[in-house]
Amino acid sequence: MSREISERRKNLLEALTVAGRENSQAAVMFHSAVAARMGLGPSEEKTLDLLQRRGPLTAGEIVQHTGLAPASVTGLIDRLEAKWFVRRTRDPKDRRRVIVEINQEMLAGGEEIFAPLVNGLAELYERYTDEELEVILDFLRRATAIQVAATAAIS
Repeated sequence: MSREISERRKNLLEALTVAGRENSQAAVMFHSAVAARMGLGPSEEKTLDLLQRRGPLTAGEIVQHTGLAPASVTGLIDRLEAKWFVRRTRDPKDRRRVIVEINQEMLAGGEEIFAPLVNGLAELYERYTDEELEVILDFLRRATAIQVAATAAIS
């Protein structure tokens, strides 16, 4: 069953692809600049972001959330630990498990780096209705899941 795509939809899909790539590029460049300012690599900076949002995680949980290969995550944690950004601790409920947690002192004062982005996005969100925000949120969650799966496929 062949479905004819309207010219408008075709143009929208093309514009969406371009806008998505531009957004991805802007995000990578922003986080690369933040990482450089902190003396980190981009994947190290984003792993700290993950730990800030999710709280302490095991290496396996970091693998699940990022799609990176286990060996890559082990090296990533080693580098963050060597730079004093994280520490490995034993899980008090299961002493065999190791949990990675942020060394909060190393992140003190980092909020000013993100303030322009956070404030700009807050202003942008004001332009949308609750219903539009629900659609945007749904899209971002689904697109993120697709990207994590694509990362896992090449890691």
